[in-house]
Amino acid sequence: MLKKYNHYIFFITISCLLLTSCSRFSRLLKSSDMNLKFNAAVEYYEKKKFYNALQLFEELVPLNRGTSKAEETYYYYSMCHFYINDYISAAYHLNNFVQQFPASKHAEEAAFNNAYCYYLDSPGSSLDQQSTLDAIKQFQIFADRYPESAKLPECNKLVDELRAKLETKAYDNARLYYKMEDYKAAVVAFNNVIKDFPATNYKEECLFLSLKSAYLYAINSIDIEKEERFKSTIENYSKLIEAFPDSKYKREADRIEKDSKEKIDALKYLNLPNP
Repeated sequence: MLKKYNHYIFFITISCLLLTSCSRFSRLLKSSDMNLKFNAAVEYYEKKKFYNALQLFEELVPLNRGTSKAEETYYYYSMCHFYINDYISAAYHLNNFVQQFPASKHAEEAAFNNAYCYYLDSPGSSLDQQSTLDAIKQFQIFADRYPESAKLPECNKLVDELRAKLETKAYDNARLYYKMEDYKAAVVAFNNVIKDFPATNYKEECLFLSLKSAYLYAINSIDIEKEERFKSTIENYSKLIEAFPDSKYKREADRIEKDSKEKIDALKYLNLPNP
């Protein structure tokens, strides 16, 4: 019985606290005392009640514009969006904050978090990578603007992570062309992966699949185009063996090169003039 009574008292106490809190916040929203609202908004922010803080700062931003509290108000407002995971709005406002208050003590943090918003909004490699590209751009802008920042190591680490995602996206797209048997596009796409990401971990596989795509493209070409395309296949073979003399694909690559040379010889024989 006592246990049930204690639970009842606890429930009543919590309910009263919630009602009191709601009642206080409701009064703050209706208040015309801007100093009271600002102090309460900062208090909510520091207690991580970002939704409450946001509602108050949202009203204060236009009212405090041009005053001594404009900078702090807009900073808190922008960061509230960040902490409620509204990264699109946060990036917009953080970037605006840096433009409006470039000398602010919060400017460097705001500039970094602006880029970080794009990083957090960047999806998996299978999806559109515009946010990834935007994040890299914003981190580069940050590094140029704050070359002595303590955040640079983290900035570089995040950019490397974003570039790895773009690399995977490019590789997956090339593989898709190959699976769809669009071998001409596959050759270009695999070579672009190597061109755009010279240190890629996919280099050996890209070189081999570029070779194989070139070979299959030649095989499926009309006779008049075959000789040139088999020569291109042999060029792709040379690139693979030059980069990876002991490639795990060497046996199949050697077979492709041998067959390409034989087909070139056969084509030349067929094209000999009749005696």
